[in-house]
Amino acid sequence: MTKSSSGRLPRLEDVAELAGVSHQTVSRVVNGHPNVSKATRERVEAAIAQLGYRRNTAARSLVTRRSQTIGVLGSELSQYGPANTMLGVERAARDAGYFVSIAALRSIGRDAIFDALRHFMDQSVDGIAVLVPHTETLRILEEFNPGVPVVAVGSAGNDAVSGVMVDQKSGAGIAVGHLIDLGHRRIGHVAGPADWIDGALRAEGWRAALHQAGLQDDLVLEGDWSAESGYAIGRRLAAERTATALFVGNDQMALGVLRAFNEAGVRVPDDVSVVGFDDQPESGFFTPPLTTVRQDFEELGRRCMDAMLKEIEAGAPVSSTVVTPQLVHRESTAAPRS
Repeated sequence: MTKSSSGRLPRLEDVAELAGVSHQTVSRVVNGHPNVSKATRERVEAAIAQLGYRRNTAARSLVTRRSQTIGVLGSELSQYGPANTMLGVERAARDAGYFVSIAALRSIGRDAIFDALRHFMDQSVDGIAVLVPHTETLRILEEFNPGVPVVAVGSAGNDAVSGVMVDQKSGAGIAVGHLIDLGHRRIGHVAGPADWIDGALRAEGWRAALHQAGLQDDLVLEGDWSAESGYAIGRRLAAERTATALFVGNDQMALGVLRAFNEAGVRVPDDVSVVGFDDQPESGFFTPPLTTVRQDFEELGRRCMDAMLKEIEAGAPVSSTVVTPQLVHRESTAAPRS
């Protein structure tokens, strides 16, 4: 960082003088305000680079009474969906000019969540994003009442907490509808844990799509999101040969199912079609490449921060936002053999 002729570190006023603009304009550029022309923004950014200016976050906090920090509480971060939801929220927060403090839960329960929330309160965070889509999470959040905006990512929220989520039920319906359109009439489900919101809603969407088509919904087996659980369930299904198609609750369980089928000589999609959920980057390189439902984690993160900032900066009421998923058609699905 360059010091001025007086020996002090450069201030916002120095940037304004060098760029030939007001200090309010420099402040808008530094904070990413959209109402600045491209030419002015470039001139201010050049002055910032020349002087090596860095905004004084501590001083700014004294004025605004904000820490410019968001707490992000997550769990199951070894899984693709939760990990990338976390990444999407973290990127959106940085784009909005906020630092991020992350707490990852080893177990889910009232005490663990309370400890993490107290940690965030000790840091004087401006808001909290909670990425723990468990059935008990909203109740625990409402009980704690942290006194700052809270957005539950992966949940519809409630009267006390904003929610931002991918439409899991619709995504499951898209997957099952694809299999029905191909001609399948016996469609099983490898479900995620029932006490996870995602798992429950995907199972609900599978069941609703089958009911709408007049099909049976009696073939459902519950895994734990891991490829290992998918493999164990896949071995059982390969032995029973009771379905011509499967909707699997996430891509990692689908990977386990595919391996089990391959070992048992069950051909995908010739004998059984398989659809996953998430569209993790490796899904297109499974054998065969996996048809799956894509969640837009970047968009989920942006919607989370939009809701958070509206509450922080404008005192907006709690809200609920839903992001629509999309089917990605690859080679693991085909019409059933006659």
